[in-house]
Amino acid sequence: MRINTVLLLLAGLCAVSCAQERADVGRLVKNYAQVTIPAPDLTGITDNGKEVLRLYRKAADEVDKIYWQQYFGDGDAFLGALEDPSEILYAEINYGPWDRIDGKPFLPGYGNKPAGACFYPADMTSEEFRLWDNPLKNSPYTLVRRTEDGKLKTVWYHEAYAEHIGKIEEYLTRAADVTIKESVRHYLLQMIEGLKTDDYYNSYKAWLEMNDSKMDLVIGPIEAVDDAINGTKASYGAYVLLKNLQRTEELNALSARMPELQKMLPGDPANHDFVPGAESDIFSCNVLYCSGYTNAGFKVIGINFPYDTEVQEKLGTRTIIFDNIIREKFNRTVHPVGNALLEEVFQPHVDASAFYWTIVFREIAKGLGVKETVNGKGTVAEALADEALVLEKAKSNVLGAWLCAQEAEAYHISALFQKEDVLTTFVTNTIRSTRFGAADPTGIANIVVYNYLLESKAIIWNPSGRYSIDYDKTWQALETLGSKILDMQAHGDVEGARAWISKYGFAGPESLSDKRVLENASIPVDIRFTYE
Repeated sequence: MRINTVLLLLAGLCAVSCAQERADVGRLVKNYAQVTIPAPDLTGITDNGKEVLRLYRKAADEVDKIYWQQYFGDGDAFLGALEDPSEILYAEINYGPWDRIDGKPFLPGYGNKPAGACFYPADMTSEEFRLWDNPLKNSPYTLVRRTEDGKLKTVWYHEAYAEHIGKIEEYLTRAADVTIKESVRHYLLQMIEGLKTDDYYNSYKAWLEMNDSKMDLVIGPIEAVDDAINGTKASYGAYVLLKNLQRTEELNALSARMPELQKMLPGDPANHDFVPGAESDIFSCNVLYCSGYTNAGFKVIGINFPYDTEVQEKLGTRTIIFDNIIREKFNRTVHPVGNALLEEVFQPHVDASAFYWTIVFREIAKGLGVKETVNGKGTVAEALADEALVLEKAKSNVLGAWLCAQEAEAYHISALFQKEDVLTTFVTNTIRSTRFGAADPTGIANIVVYNYLLESKAIIWNPSGRYSIDYDKTWQALETLGSKILDMQAHGDVEGARAWISKYGFAGPESLSDKRVLENASIPVDIRFTYE
């Protein structure tokens, strides 16, 4: 059976026979404020460089087509069957009929989103997968399919998506021929080999060594958020980026301090004895274009990449901060939420610079912590299975804020803000992010952190419907929670992680009240992109 046919079958299995009330999709679209990414200022970029950017975007468009197949199935047929412009737009935002805020279908005729998206057969049981003896079944770069006689088999991404990958390779080959930067050419050629073989080590290495280009391209199977069965299958995404050279120079002073920051982490030192690779660096960039997973639903405001733990240990990571997205998120969502939900005395502490630097340290924190369990259970990702991403995202949020507040108090950051600004802005962003819902690990992680802060009385929900913040308790809660997460990761405590997520990963009456207030105030949940 051809792959496309299988994907259509998977989508079809989600259909429900009962009648379903049609959602007010026009209202749902308003949850995402439209942000137009302007045509970039290409002053100083050669004609060759401009052509490279054009080819990057063409390659990213092919990535988008792969992601539709991974997440839903035949996107063209699905969108072509819709007539209402709002439904088409919201389907494009979500890459299918399931709302990424609550995980539920917003179109009639569809059941709940398959936990494994289109990475696995819809009829596969967890026991069947567990008993299946195939060393490739947990690879981030294989699909699980059935043979003609009904048995399970693996299919490499480069085989399943050969048509689109072939086109990506063509665009990247042309870009490699056009570029005048040898480091860029080397990276593109290595990425082409990675796409052909699903072995990305050399391309990651070449990418980390490519530090003399004003442009950047992150492309390929990136993050495993969509795999809610095992948390391993990587979704295709792409970013086309333009570097902010002046701010990058400022941020890179932090790169040399990553081993120092690692030692500063709270809790038992044995739980975070990982040493970040020496080639770690930090870039400040503007997003010019994104596609696939990186364009779906909520927009991230920074990445720490590669996610490969072997690469992180031997070479390091690159943190990329998205300046234009951070600015838009703060102005359109974070600051308005602070005005709507914080008691007046705390509102002046919701600070744009504090938000920016909290994000910087959050992304840095992704490259810190623990990568291998201390008790022989393998990598943290392997030991914690489908709970690994929730813990990793909660860890990064918590320890990023903890490190940023500590650095602000020690006057190690050039921007003018205080520890209280960091904590207030972090709390505000956490309250805001509970609106992401529990449909994926990002949303669950935010809800978990919020409920822990509430239980610790670090934040207090008042009868007025607004919050007070106890700064001492917030600081202590971040340290305690960060230590607990690192301990669960270090020991591969999957049962403890599940119990912890079960305890804290729910939307309580306070956050439900917040949701109503913010909806009535027409404050969007997140942003969506259009391009000039």
